[in-house]
Amino acid sequence: MPLAKTFDELISALKLKFLIGKPKHLTKLPGHLGWCYELLIEVSRSFALVIQELPESLRDAVCIFYLVLRGLDTVEDDPNMPQEAKLEWLNTFAAKLDQEGGFDVPNCGHRPYYVRLMENFHRVCIEFQRLDKGYRDVIQNITNEMAKGMIMFLEKEGVDTVEEYNEYCHYVAGLVGLGLTDLFVASGLERKSLKESKSTHANSMGLFLQKTNIIRDYYEDIREDRVFWPKDVWSLYADRIEDFKYEQNFGKGVECINQLVTNALAHVTDVFEYMSHLQDRQVFNFCAIPQVMAIATLAEVYNNEDCFHGLVKIRKGMAAKLIYYTKSMDDVKRVFRYFALQIQKKIDVRDPNATETANQVQLILEMTNDVGQMPSGTRIFGGFTFTVGVLGAVLGYYSYRRGVFGNAMQSIRGQV
Repeated sequence: MPLAKTFDELISALKLKFLIGKPKHLTKLPGHLGWCYELLIEVSRSFALVIQELPESLRDAVCIFYLVLRGLDTVEDDPNMPQEAKLEWLNTFAAKLDQEGGFDVPNCGHRPYYVRLMENFHRVCIEFQRLDKGYRDVIQNITNEMAKGMIMFLEKEGVDTVEEYNEYCHYVAGLVGLGLTDLFVASGLERKSLKESKSTHANSMGLFLQKTNIIRDYYEDIREDRVFWPKDVWSLYADRIEDFKYEQNFGKGVECINQLVTNALAHVTDVFEYMSHLQDRQVFNFCAIPQVMAIATLAEVYNNEDCFHGLVKIRKGMAAKLIYYTKSMDDVKRVFRYFALQIQKKIDVRDPNATETANQVQLILEMTNDVGQMPSGTRIFGGFTFTVGVLGAVLGYYSYRRGVFGNAMQSIRGQV
């Protein structure tokens, strides 16, 4: 896949690398906080980028929240940890966050940066303990609830029904949406009414992202013998879920993908409702970027057999463009409208889910019919376009010649 398809995507990608510079909050931080942010970049460059949108008063709490949940997830995901030990860690993980001096989980993690996180997890604990009590209570409560869900599905070994699929996504992602909402309110940046009346919508924010990741990650998950697609769905199209990776089954596999994409699109109404009630601009940007990445990814995987022989991503230039463009609710609606139309163009009337998919797309189009189309090309950058365009072209050319451009683009992850 090309890095950028259009000139404005190329400009966005270059601007993101060359005009932002090193985030100020990563320098001269007290205690172990600098280490936490550095590890955050290793573990998830995309999240490390998005977190920069948050006000400083909230950013540290969200960083620690992410690393705590990543630590919990690393325990749950470790293929070499005995089941008994894993259950013990999951049962006590949240309570141990208060332990004086923190704790480490040695020899845990299936990737080097996860191992580094767990071998130094006491650093995360120490920074957790330095947070305001309101933030600590939220993080500890969500960690405890997520651990309960992980234990339940660890013992089940799979997702059978669509109801269980929703429940699983709630525990691993919906709770994140609820926890973030609580952190937003605890910071004073958002109203208490967001927490009191929007819990269903906050849950859907997480489910929309998680379902997108589950659909997209088939190729990687199946190679690691992990199954997250609900059996009630995939069994309509194959005897075994791994059968989709064989070329003769791509057709049925695509039909299965299309049904799962349609299921994910049903959350868009809640996503719009939640985001329309956010009042802080920086909190809004933080929430908006992953959501527009998700709809772009769904448009990419819909009706796409490439999902069965590789990881399908949106172009990095498109990802950068969305980061720069999405600054208001109208912007979000325009992006969703643009990609809903892309899905609409790909609907095959012979697909068994075609009617339901078309209905979900039409609902999105109706919710966005008052905002027009997403700008393209020069209109995104207005009067600054020519200057940025020339600068981008020059930097892009020389960076590419020196072998830097490829490294730069790796910092802009074309995924959710």
